[in-house]
Amino acid sequence: MRVKYVLSEVLVGLWRNVTMTIAMIITMAVSLTMLGASTLLYLQANEMKDYYYANIEVAMFLKSDVNDEQRQALDQKLDSDDLVQDYELETKEKALEKFQTLWRDTPDLVNSVSAEQLPESFRIKLNNPEQYEDFAVKYRDAEGVDEVLDQRELLEKVFGILNSVQTASLVAAIVMAIAALMLVGNTIQVAAYSKRREVAVMKLVGASNWFIQAPFVLEAVTAGVVGALLGFGILVLSKIFLIDGALRDLTNLLTPLSWDNVLLMLPFMAGAGALVSAGTAWTTLRFYLRV
Repeated sequence: MRVKYVLSEVLVGLWRNVTMTIAMIITMAVSLTMLGASTLLYLQANEMKDYYYANIEVAMFLKSDVNDEQRQALDQKLDSDDLVQDYELETKEKALEKFQTLWRDTPDLVNSVSAEQLPESFRIKLNNPEQYEDFAVKYRDAEGVDEVLDQRELLEKVFGILNSVQTASLVAAIVMAIAALMLVGNTIQVAAYSKRREVAVMKLVGASNWFIQAPFVLEAVTAGVVGALLGFGILVLSKIFLIDGALRDLTNLLTPLSWDNVLLMLPFMAGAGALVSAGTAWTTLRFYLRV
């Protein structure tokens, strides 16, 4: 009987303040969507780092006037170097093939570049990518070497941008969460005020604190969970129509966003929405009802 009463009061409370309830759900949905997106971005950035750092290469570009003797000396030095795990010589022809594949969508640019305009290079994979500086010191001034370039320098710039976007998303999520907390608290206060006489009667007849608070807390939890479901729906639609759709060409340059990570956001967002809403509602009632 008590459970049936509490559930009926929850439904009545949600419908009685329907505009506030809708506003609370929308605010929770937006804030939880931002939280879920920033969390996905964090997971994706970590996966990208693990993937790219595991496959990172050092490019040692050769001078345009390098001769066979210098090229052979570098090959022998790399072959006996303990820092080197594997390497290969990328000729001008191979460099042109890569260039044509990379820029195949811009035929005018491809047709304007010949093999002679591109440098030869050794593509080296180190046993420990952290030892790049030691490697660079050994080869930077070697005969025939024009430049030693670590792919990590470029990747760290990319990851720096991703980290900035991640931080901005997290800050936006926090701001929206604060707005959601305030709206939840305000909604609970309005609901409690509208039922102040019923609450007073229940207190007089000896109703327990949890029995009085339960309908209000469950109203907030319901709004939080519904908001989380809406936010999750937004993430799913973004994955289908944005990440795998309009931005597919861009995301192909990055590691793919897995459905496992997206689906992981459902319990995460629902749990966060429920806990935040319940905590806010309980705290508000403690101060407002003095129960």
